[in-house]
Amino acid sequence: NKVHAIPLRSSWVMTCAYAPSGSFVASGGLDNICSIYGLKTREGNVKVTRELNGHTGYLSCCRFLDDHSIVSSSGDTTCTLWDIETGTAKSTFEGHSGDVMFLSLSPDQRTFLSGACDASCKLWDIRDNMCKNTFVGHESDINAVNFFPNGNAFVTGSDDATCRLFDIRADQELALYSHDNIICGITSVDFSNSGRLMCAGYDDFTCNVWDVLKTERAGVLAGHDNRVSCLGVTGDGLAVTTGSWDSFLKVWN
Repeated sequence: NKVHAIPLRSSWVMTCAYAPSGSFVASGGLDNICSIYGLKTREGNVKVTRELNGHTGYLSCCRFLDDHSIVSSSGDTTCTLWDIETGTAKSTFEGHSGDVMFLSLSPDQRTFLSGACDASCKLWDIRDNMCKNTFVGHESDINAVNFFPNGNAFVTGSDDATCRLFDIRADQELALYSHDNIICGITSVDFSNSGRLMCAGYDDFTCNVWDVLKTERAGVLAGHDNRVSCLGVTGDGLAVTTGSWDSFLKVWN
């Protein structure tokens, strides 16, 4: 059953996020604005709590740190940390030379990763606004990035038809996930709770499940009639949900 229906000012949405508390939802896209909606109002209706306006390009991704702060990435090549209550930018993270497509918060929320159209992924320290490292290797746009459950590694998905696993402490690429018959881009990536399996959504309408250690394909989830645009593993790790341009969300277990 639908719990909330939120009327949006712009229908061109590219990202949405849930606050960890469940009290807020954020969305944004081609309006360049990160809109925060409070779900727990006295009247029971959902209304805009804050509009975070500062990016000069489309909003590609946003992730809550808590109810008071959120990080956003944009087609203007930057990422921004926002104070939700005041609606102001606390810090801006500059360094990419192409559109930033995706970001992922570390489990301890001290750092975050950004993947961009310059084919690089950057690790940023939230506390001092510094780029700690830049990871290269992909040959085309990076569309998705996600931390390994323990926070010491991460996976990227790119238009070069590969996913890559990088180790943060070793500062290098550990593994590459590709197949001769995969010739399309990756839109989204996520790990199982243990980190043994990695799911990736593809432009060819499928979701491939990879064995992270063996770098072999463990399975293919086929059922969508258009590109898989997003995916996520549930908190309990028992299922993966895929969203597609065919307008369906599918839950796989």
